[in-house]
Amino acid sequence: MTDGPDSALPPRPVFQPGEKVCGNCKLWAAHSVDHRGWVGVCRLQAERGLFPPSAPLCNKFTPRGVATATVGVPVRRERAVRTVAPVVRRREHSPDELVDLEGLELNMTRAELMELIREAVGEGGDAPLAQKWEGGTLRLVPGKADVQSRDIPLDTFFHKIVMVRDRLRVMEQKLNAHPKLSDAEKVEMQAQITRIYGSLTSFNLLFRDKDDQFIGAKSDD
Repeated sequence: MTDGPDSALPPRPVFQPGEKVCGNCKLWAAHSVDHRGWVGVCRLQAERGLFPPSAPLCNKFTPRGVATATVGVPVRRERAVRTVAPVVRRREHSPDELVDLEGLELNMTRAELMELIREAVGEGGDAPLAQKWEGGTLRLVPGKADVQSRDIPLDTFFHKIVMVRDRLRVMEQKLNAHPKLSDAEKVEMQAQITRIYGSLTSFNLLFRDKDDQFIGAKSDD
């Protein structure tokens, strides 16, 4: 919904430059007017839905009029770029191999490091969404008629599901490589993780490839 000569919309709120509200963030975009007044969306966090510009800012805040690429990033052209590529100490080339960054022991497996990297760049794994759901929307309809429904882009929702799947896989790998757990304890905890997978199989219809889906406990033949 936009302003026009025939519209009777209220004026959009204006905030002082120093006010710590989303309305002063270049990522917030006005969308429409509801009972709260003007509401909009965050271009970076679509899962937040519609919210007013008076909402308190988050750690993604980018002031209007400031280039995103230069916010908080000092440029030092006089220094040569030093590589920080991870040096891996391999354990049979498995995801459980320990990672050492230039001699700094992190007590972190390769799989855990890759999970952190994926999260830092905003990726939730490499599982593709089924083609029939691409561009789709998940609508949450409340039981009360006076409460507004909420739409969530399916690709955003699917991203969260894949992140849960990836973290469960990392948990499995860390559990299996734990040096202080007995085999019996590992089996018991693995059974609990398998039950969690089983509870998530309802979301398998979102995955394009069967190999990426959740697999729960299989019934005995």
